[in-house]
Amino acid sequence: MKLSVERKPVRVNPDPKRVIARFFFNGNDRAKEVLERVISISEEEAFSIISPLLQEYSKRHRNITRVLNRHCSKLKPFFSELNIDYDTLTVYRKLLIGSYFTHEYSIESAAFFNPSIVQDPDQTELTEGERRVIMSFRAVGEGHISSITFRRALIDKNNNITVLPAGNYIDEAEIVRNAVYNKKLFFDKAAITQINIDVLHELESKLDHHFEYSNLRRIILDSQKLQESDMKKLEYDKVLWLADSYYEIVFSLDTDISDRVIFPISEYERKGIEDARFVEFINEDGSCVYYATYTAYDGALIMPKLLQTNDFYNFKIMPLYGDGAQNKNLALFPRKVNGKYVMISRIDGCNNYIMYSDKINIWEKPILLQKPKFSWEFVQIGNCGSPIETKHGWIVITHGVGPMRRYVLGASLLKLDDPEVEIGRLKEPILIPNSDEREGYVPNVIYSCGSIINNNKLIIPYGLSDYSTSFAEIDLDELIAKFKEDGAVVIEDRKEMKKVNKEKAAKEKADALLNNKAIY
Repeated sequence: MKLSVERKPVRVNPDPKRVIARFFFNGNDRAKEVLERVISISEEEAFSIISPLLQEYSKRHRNITRVLNRHCSKLKPFFSELNIDYDTLTVYRKLLIGSYFTHEYSIESAAFFNPSIVQDPDQTELTEGERRVIMSFRAVGEGHISSITFRRALIDKNNNITVLPAGNYIDEAEIVRNAVYNKKLFFDKAAITQINIDVLHELESKLDHHFEYSNLRRIILDSQKLQESDMKKLEYDKVLWLADSYYEIVFSLDTDISDRVIFPISEYERKGIEDARFVEFINEDGSCVYYATYTAYDGALIMPKLLQTNDFYNFKIMPLYGDGAQNKNLALFPRKVNGKYVMISRIDGCNNYIMYSDKINIWEKPILLQKPKFSWEFVQIGNCGSPIETKHGWIVITHGVGPMRRYVLGASLLKLDDPEVEIGRLKEPILIPNSDEREGYVPNVIYSCGSIINNNKLIIPYGLSDYSTSFAEIDLDELIAKFKEDGAVVIEDRKEMKKVNKEKAAKEKADALLNNKAIY
């Protein structure tokens, strides 16, 4: 019997009118040329230029004067070089200078897709069967730069979905750099990024076992002054870029969730923040915290990162470490299993792995969980968000890539107390791009980063050809029955997984013994 899937008549499309005001910089020499030109005009002319600009752009941004002042202050080193006293500049002159170093960026101009979904912390004033949810999206603008944006939605007792309208303004967060770094973990990560090993050894020898950002920055600047080679100076910069991957961001309390955008901040994510998988994580004491795994991309290097929040106003961000924190597709289980954090990943780009850890940011010893089995997933299999707990087991929505690089959604069921055991995997996809969904930014792709259960229905938000977002619904009882019907197909796979993982463990043990012999 074919599984029944209901597509919802809801479509969330990109909106090119949603813009942020970003710092615009074209290099040191051009910046100084622009500054000299703006300084040369009279106060009257400066006021006549900036006054209409403020009137126009105050309608497009919540606090445009704050933005322009902040961008002007970024140029303080150049004022000193040009012998300009920054403190004597008038308010309007500073705002005008800031405007020449500001541009608008439309965060959704290209695409709005790959959603995840979690329960909103606020469930007040709802009737039985209703649920308020927060959705995250991958928004893509000019230059294929991805950011994380949000919407709030309401699911009613009949599982009708209403995505609430977005606000009129978008705000970037204030950045706070107050991390304390663990030296061993930090330099282990630095080695993976292929930074010059001599530079790493030098900096490592000058730092304490735990150090702060300001100390690292001071040591790097002092070391760079001794270097004549621009290439060597760049290697020091790369270490600072890695340190910039640890930060906190804070949004104003007067913003709606749809106003908040997490835009690439560190150099290692300058080309995009991709496919955040949010999950409501329940701690052992019953309290909850929201995590998201996402992929930071600098145009060449992929860096898996972890985001943490309690309220969606304050976010803490850090890289993930270990052999299992590689590539894309990391998804955290919503609670510990047998006292361990658990993560699914696709470290080799092709297969699903499972990992256990005592620390949420360190992931070692990945265990092979799933390999492509059916023709619609021969290219690769991966997860589509965090596993969903039911009394029957963990439901994992998967993506499979088949002929013509078509992405489809499948589903698997893992054992509740031993998620290394796959109980069932559906023989057929649950969702295939139809004729209305296959055209877009990337054709023939449907993809999701998280699902939710409401009123005994599995609700899957999904991206349509990397352009927009819609929803599908599956009856939970029908899905569980289908798992049981198709469950026999995984029995042989389970034997093969055990054999592969046993061989891998034996090889790792042998390698460790050889390394020990080499050391002694």
